[in-house]
Amino acid sequence: MRFNRILLSGTLVVVALVVQVSILGRLQLPGAVPDLVLLTVVALALVYGCVSGALIGFAAGLLTDLAPPADHAAGRYALVLCVIGYVAGLVRPDTGRFRSAWGPMLTVVGAAFVSTLLYAGVGALVGDTAARHVGLSGLVFTAVLYDLLLAPFTVPFIMALARRAENDPMAVEANGGPPAGKDIASGWLAGGTGLRIGSQRGGLRMKTARSRANRAGRIKGVKGIKGVKSVKKL
Repeated sequence: MRFNRILLSGTLVVVALVVQVSILGRLQLPGAVPDLVLLTVVALALVYGCVSGALIGFAAGLLTDLAPPADHAAGRYALVLCVIGYVAGLVRPDTGRFRSAWGPMLTVVGAAFVSTLLYAGVGALVGDTAARHVGLSGLVFTAVLYDLLLAPFTVPFIMALARRAENDPMAVEANGGPPAGKDIASGWLAGGTGLRIGSQRGGLRMKTARSRANRAGRIKGVKGIKGVKSVKKL
């Protein structure tokens, strides 16, 4: 992994974990807790791919296992997020571009569903029966619901930030180049809102450059005409 990937991923994971423990974990919502760390891992895996997604997921899960008030065995959530990061990285298109919001949305739903079941399954293997008392079906439903509601405010922002930090050509294309298609990382359910804003800015820049070039050409043409006239006078 590149240094900028490690730095950005570590920063985002730490921020997500702090927000999840200090804010989301204290909301006293029924059922599961909104998993901001999971959404961060999924968003980064959709940009960086399966290998980086697995490494980021393992590190994020291990950090979550060690962060208070963790009451489970260390390594349990690291295994879950490692699998989720790898699978989410496999969903990433070859072009790295999602033309519709359905791709990331379905990825978030699948990640929330599989992570809850996998976490409960690993817990059953180590003798943790907490999920039985809460109700596995209600836990899965609320986990998917909360993560899906939180995803539009986090996943596209993290994906766009990851691409900008990596100097991804698609991020440059979204800002100034000719768009080959809508990129969902620049706008979630609003039909590519961020992409339109970026393309508008890029269009203004291109228009400004063209106008300057035209003005320079006109000035050169005028100077050339004046030079010819002065030669004729001589």
